[in-house]
This record gives sequence, structure tokens and C-alpha cells, in this order.
Amino acid sequence: MAKMVFGGVEENVVTREEFPLSKAQEVLKDETIAVIGYGVQGPGQSLNMKDNGFNVIVGQRKNSKTWDKAVADGWVPGKDLFEIEEACQRATIIQFLLSDAGQIAVWPSIKKYLTPGKALYFSHGFGITYNDRTGIVPPKDVDVILVAPKGSGTSLRRLFLEGRGLNSSYAIWQDATGRAFDRVIALGIAIGSGYLFETTFKREVYSDLTGERGSLMGAIQGLFAAQYQVLREHGHTPSEAFNETVEELSQSLMPLIAENGMDWMYANCSTTAQRGALDWWKPFRDACLPVFEKLYAEVACGNEAQKSIDSNSKPDYREKLNQELKELRESEMWQAGATVRDLRPERSKK
Repeated sequence: MAKMVFGGVEENVVTREEFPLSKAQEVLKDETIAVIGYGVQGPGQSLNMKDNGFNVIVGQRKNSKTWDKAVADGWVPGKDLFEIEEACQRATIIQFLLSDAGQIAVWPSIKKYLTPGKALYFSHGFGITYNDRTGIVPPKDVDVILVAPKGSGTSLRRLFLEGRGLNSSYAIWQDATGRAFDRVIALGIAIGSGYLFETTFKREVYSDLTGERGSLMGAIQGLFAAQYQVLREHGHTPSEAFNETVEELSQSLMPLIAENGMDWMYANCSTTAQRGALDWWKPFRDACLPVFEKLYAEVACGNEAQKSIDSNSKPDYREKLNQELKELRESEMWQAGATVRDLRPERSKK
């Protein structure tokens, strides 16, 4: 484990240079890893581990869309694809990658297969951090560990296939065997992480819920919608408003910011853009700060977790979700976006 400085703060980081794939393979050579759930994270993590030479099986309900997806991805029923309980029985490491609501529902079936010495692996701190609400309390004689890729399972798989990696956080909630650290880092390398930085289950879920509701998804959609509306109300066309609000950011600027940082972006844009960006970023920060403080407080007290548990466990959840997504999809801004995407050169060549 290396000590690295981020913004003047020293953190624990593990890189692929100090913990190479060969070491991960040695650590996990006698383990059977069962990936439970084949929705958001399951496909990317399981396929990456399989391609990296680990002993991986998938546990999923038969006669479901995700079972069929696993079969389409090359998993073979009776060989490396099983019903959830059989996969858990066969496993020494259970990767619990169902949705948060799914974890609550399936936990009683999973818990009985957590025999001494096994490891229970999460990619989200939700179930453990809020276990007074989820009921997920593992036995004391198993390792409880976390690797949380900082992106979607789709991105994890895509970057792996490109020979790159998606950075991940790691955490140990319970070390029953004395091998939890080696196990968690080996699994992080196995799924294709770029590097791994240390966190806790609580910090992971607090930052994750804040990020999802904030700059990653909730706040960015709100910002897009506000700017688009102002431009449209002042006579700009849908195409112009969308390009100036979303397309230029997502297609041009964000990749450059990711590669070089925001200071580089400011230094390499027009002097007019420089002056405006430098003058206006602090007013936007000051306007958003109270919203983020309120958001973090709602996450920390458990209100956001309870809202998720309550809404996601309702039988009509999918129906209501589809209605909300339909509202987004059919908004003028994202209808304009669909047309803009179709006009991109890589699309128009098809």
C-alpha cells in the first residue's frame, strides 16, 4: 500500500504496479467467486474477472431477463450460471451485487450460506451502513469487504476491453480471517480497477448518495434544464440551446477536463471564456453550497436511504420510474438531444 498526496492530504492507495494481476491470481487461486445479481455491476465485474482467469460463477433467478442476459453473455447454466442459493453454496466469496432493495429482499436466503471463513463483498456501502433499516447484519466469522468502481458497470467493462481501468474505492468492515485486505485488493484488481483508494462503508455510501443526487446526475440535470430554459425563453433554437448546454460540455470539454484538469481548460480557451468562467464559478458555488449541505445532511441522517428503501420496494416502482423517465425523455431538451446525437459523424456513418 502506497501513501499518496491528493490536494495536500495523504491517502492510502494501491496500484496495479504494486499489486499486479499475477499476485491477485495467487491470492484468489483457491477461491470460488459467486456474483449474485446481473444488473448494473454484475455483468462488468463478472466478465472482467472471468477474462482475467479467476474462478467465477453467476447466481441469478431463472426465467428472468437478467438470467437470459447472462446466457447471452456466455455464462452456461449448470457450469458457471446457477440459481442464487446454489451459487452461494458453491462460493467462498459472495459478491452481493443486487440493487439495494434487492439485497434486502434476498438477504435471508444469502445469510445462511455465509459459513465461517467466507467473504461477503459489496460494491456499495448502503446495506451495511444502514443495516438498522436493511436488516443486513453479517455473521462475525466472515470477512465483509467492499470494492466500489467509480462509474457504471458498463464503463468498467468498456475500459477493461480497452486495456484501461476504472478507479475504485475499497473498504474492510470486518476482517474475520486475517486475509480481508489481500482478498479485497485482489478482487479490486480482478475486476479491472485502475487503482484503489481506501475508504469506509459509511464514507462510500455518504459520498455516493451525495454524488448521485448532486454533480453526477441530479444537479447536472437541474443545471442543464435551467440553462436550456433560459436560452429558449430568450429566443434561441432547441438545437443551439442543447449544443451550448449539453453537447459542447459532454463531447468536447469534459474529456479535456478529465485529461488535464479545469485549470488547463481555463488556460486553453478564449480570453472571453476565461474571464467569464473565472468571474462566475464562485457565484454558482455559493448558490449551490446550501443545497449540497442540505443534501449531505439528508444522506447522513438516513432520510435519503429510507426514501430509496420505501419507494424501490413498492410493487409499482418500475411503473412510476418509467413515467418519470418518460417525462425526461420527452422533454424538448432531450428530444433535441436525440436528434443531435443522431447527427454526430459516428452515428451518421452507420
